[in-house]
Amino acid sequence: MLELEVIPERGLTNGRLELILGMPLGDCIEVLKSSYSTVKDVQLTYNEEQPLDKEIVLDLTNDGVKLIFDQKFQRLKIIEIYDTKRITLKYCNNVFSAPGTVPTLELIRQCFGPTRAGDRNVRQQLFLLLFRGILFVFPLWSAGSSSPIFDADGLEFSEPSVEGSLVLSKLSIFSGSNPLEAVSPPIPIEYCQGHCFAKCIEGVRNEGSNAVTSLRVKILETSEDLLQSAPDSSIKQLERTISFRDSPQDVMSSLGAPDKIFYKDEDKMRIHSQSQNKLPTSKTSDYFFNYFTLGLDILFDGTSHQVKKFILHTNYPGHYDFNVYHRCHFSISFPISSYSHNASNDSLSQTISVTTFTKWSEVVDYVFQDKPEKPVVLSRSSSTNNTNPFGYTFCYNHHNIIFEVMKNSHIASVIIYSPQ
Repeated sequence: MLELEVIPERGLTNGRLELILGMPLGDCIEVLKSSYSTVKDVQLTYNEEQPLDKEIVLDLTNDGVKLIFDQKFQRLKIIEIYDTKRITLKYCNNVFSAPGTVPTLELIRQCFGPTRAGDRNVRQQLFLLLFRGILFVFPLWSAGSSSPIFDADGLEFSEPSVEGSLVLSKLSIFSGSNPLEAVSPPIPIEYCQGHCFAKCIEGVRNEGSNAVTSLRVKILETSEDLLQSAPDSSIKQLERTISFRDSPQDVMSSLGAPDKIFYKDEDKMRIHSQSQNKLPTSKTSDYFFNYFTLGLDILFDGTSHQVKKFILHTNYPGHYDFNVYHRCHFSISFPISSYSHNASNDSLSQTISVTTFTKWSEVVDYVFQDKPEKPVVLSRSSSTNNTNPFGYTFCYNHHNIIFEVMKNSHIASVIIYSPQ
């Protein structure tokens, strides 16, 4: 059984397991994996058809805890404890809920302070006790009394003993003072050390060119020296540009060392090449710089050691690579096609920004003059898993960009290759 300290407006912790508001979804999953001896069952739920319409939820079913993530930024927004009988909870080292300790309103007021009167939800028959960053919910029927619980004015309990009979049914931890307006806070500083996170990655074109030639990366970066000298200003915002034909040294000087370097042993897209020679012409291997927290892969040519491809990952649930990368928040501007039914008289000067949240149907409506060519069907598999439970994706080409599209019309990844 989990035993956790409750920290309002921050999260749950016991020294080994930390669930902190604002932590990225991928980091949270890794934390739960590392706690496999105590966290036995975790279920991931999301909206498969409309993944941006509903939060992503990690449900610790054996422990009665739900971790609710913002569906756009994929950061922890709300921690909800919906079954207090399966978990031990403490506040300032005082246990207020455990198998042998009934979490009554009286006990919780002793632990958290008697400075809140509480509110009644008449329609749902609930009593709500709200502090900044934490909400306690008590069903009125848990009092087990046939007589009225409140006085004639409905402002106070009819008997002092009522506080000892109302039992906690749900607890929510969030950022701010109103759980209905809760938003995911920024990434906690402890999850930034040694990594950089992108605020946005923008595609850049040379003047008069349709091809994207570089990426402008707006990153949040932390430094241990900065943390020690100025803890209150520990996150810096930087802007870096990486371009085709950059060397590995150029990229590392801009983004830092990659999280991983992966050497390709084959090229499954070679069959689609226009070259008559479909066989590899060199024994050298192309290699990737993987920046998982940026949601970015950079491919280098194994012979020239220059950038030849960028891959931006959107990390939508239901995709083969889900949870390998953090979500990349990208933006690439395209001129609106004069043939588009959305074009106006000055369409030549109009552009549309294709982002992480743009659906493929919108791209087709605004950008393409004609219906896109038949896509390449991509079915991912590996030697250890010969089936892909998430199904096919479809790859469409436009200038020097390949869009990998899921069945729900959301963009799974954007591949930008060198136009030369």
